[in-house]
Amino acid sequence: MKKRIFSGMRPTGKLHLGHLVGALGNWVRLQDSYDCFYMVADWHAFMSEYEKPRGMAENSIEMVRDFVAAGIDPKKCVIFVQSQVPEHLELAMAFGCMTPLGWVERCPTYKEQLREIVGRDLTTYGFLGYPVLQAADIALYKASAVPVGVDQLPHLELTREIIRRFNGLYKKEVFPEPEPLLTKTAKLLGLDNRKMSKSYSNFIALSDSPEEIKKKVSQMITDPDRQKLADKGHPDICGVFSYFSTFGDDRIKSETRAWCEGAIIGCTECKKRLADILIDNLAPIRERRKKLSDAEIKDILTDGAKRAREVASKTMNEVKKLASFAA
Repeated sequence: MKKRIFSGMRPTGKLHLGHLVGALGNWVRLQDSYDCFYMVADWHAFMSEYEKPRGMAENSIEMVRDFVAAGIDPKKCVIFVQSQVPEHLELAMAFGCMTPLGWVERCPTYKEQLREIVGRDLTTYGFLGYPVLQAADIALYKASAVPVGVDQLPHLELTREIIRRFNGLYKKEVFPEPEPLLTKTAKLLGLDNRKMSKSYSNFIALSDSPEEIKKKVSQMITDPDRQKLADKGHPDICGVFSYFSTFGDDRIKSETRAWCEGAIIGCTECKKRLADILIDNLAPIRERRKKLSDAEIKDILTDGAKRAREVASKTMNEVKKLASFAA
């Protein structure tokens, strides 16, 4: 039996290169070794987008189109939308009843997003409790591992604490404590050298056309110490060079470093070369996206919801029985 893993993404806009190198590419690699459940986390998206939730259904379709175009096989994996499996909210309610308030208040990402996200009121009951729903998402499928980066370890540890509390209260190992499946991901900065984020509009989307990619790359921030062509560059502090390290082969990386440090080519020429590399890298995804109709994506999600509910309903029946709910 393969070990089961679970992961998800919020449908808040187009998937970008940061998603590809940070999670999506890894999901594709994992699908042959694990029993994979990949979720469109629309309830999590609603928590921050509840004031203007329009477009979430369309974003969900486009996100799954990106999933499949990037190489996720719906025959190997269960791909589904969170809100189409109501057991997520049922288990979140059960977990919420027994999760101490202090556990969610100390969540580092909660504090960070309250500071950084402006223009939206996130001081809500739902947003405070999103780590509880996250724990329910994972536990519902009894996932034994979750692919995460180091920055997400506090979230997973909270999930483990909630599961530990549930199992202890009912004196039964209902849920396994999921282990982190640490993923070594390239740190990909946005076009402005901040974290690549839909909130900052500083990203290159997987669905961008070659013309859009060229335009965005031309706006990228380069080595701040290189003012003219004759100045020797410093690749290790240049946002553009970091992309060569992620998307170029060894020859391209060493060649680009030598050209930059030797002031052989300027930043404009370097950006043109990078744009061509990104266009080539994304070409297979773009071509597969074009062939995927909305009807095909909806069929994938209908099948995924059915398969997810088969597992989720068994879990909730077990939980309700332990908690003495009426049959």
